[in-house]
Amino acid sequence: MSRAPSRLSADIDFDKEGKQTGFVRLPHSVHRSAYGWIPIPVTCIRNGEGPRVLLTAGNHGDEYEGQVALMKLVRSLEPRDVRGRIIVLSAANFPAAMAGTRTSPIDEGNLNRSFPGDPNGTVTEQIAYYIESVLLAQSDFALDMHSGGSSLMYVPSALARRFDEPEKTKRSVELLRAFGAPVGYLTDAPQGADRTLTAGAERQGVTCMGTELGGSGTVTPAALRAGEAGLRRVLGLVGALTDPPKEKPPETRLMEVRGWDYYVYAPDSGLWEPLVELGDEVAAGQPAAAIHFPDTPWREPTIAKFARAGTVICKRIPGRTERGDCLFHLGTPVKL
Repeated sequence: MSRAPSRLSADIDFDKEGKQTGFVRLPHSVHRSAYGWIPIPVTCIRNGEGPRVLLTAGNHGDEYEGQVALMKLVRSLEPRDVRGRIIVLSAANFPAAMAGTRTSPIDEGNLNRSFPGDPNGTVTEQIAYYIESVLLAQSDFALDMHSGGSSLMYVPSALARRFDEPEKTKRSVELLRAFGAPVGYLTDAPQGADRTLTAGAERQGVTCMGTELGGSGTVTPAALRAGEAGLRRVLGLVGALTDPPKEKPPETRLMEVRGWDYYVYAPDSGLWEPLVELGDEVAAGQPAAAIHFPDTPWREPTIAKFARAGTVICKRIPGRTERGDCLFHLGTPVKL
């Protein structure tokens, strides 16, 4: 059964040779603009036959490293640099990106929990539907650039799915090694996994990987360097550049992130005191954080503990926390 058409449309032609910039138009009728549309910036660079690549950032609007890396890339790439076609959405959830928030200020939609989307749904669901049914449907490879946003900080990392098929997992490892982030990890199906852009790519038969490039609502030089260089190396690996980078990628520490025991959550609401730092090696049962209570300062803090051993690759940033907030997550050496 054919899928319903998307209500979104691009004002550029993805089949045209050369470099084009424009907007994906999302019809949006509101009080101040009866026949208006939301402009999602899009760039398409095409040069003959070759791989069809989709690059996205701003899937969460407060994750800035990927947005900056892709904006710099579209300004620097020309058709002569490209084999095949590269489509770039540097602010995929445009309302969230403009607000600097994880979710959309229009509908509170989390784009990376909205796939496969709905052509007649909320603004965020319509964006997800367009990305999956139109852009991913005509792509061979996708790279979705994330970071920790306002609430988390990562050791700069690249990530890809672990598959039941050994050859697919081998390809994931090749991509992680080519990206060359300090950490490259394989993941099983995380929370909401069937509703992510990665899941949409799998449904469309598209090879996909992602990043977690720092975070804390900032852009650090180290994370941005890792993102920009890794992006070009991966584009070279998939054959999308006429002159791919020739330098050897830095060593990446291959890890895996699997079940819920890799995560530590706040057991109470209050002010949280981290007891470990990013990059630390921890043991099962080791104290991870103390939750203090400003309203009853004489009360002893609640202690959150690690459920397993591993390396701390992600840490919560805001000092205030509520029960259920993620405080840390771990990685462990990968066994292939």
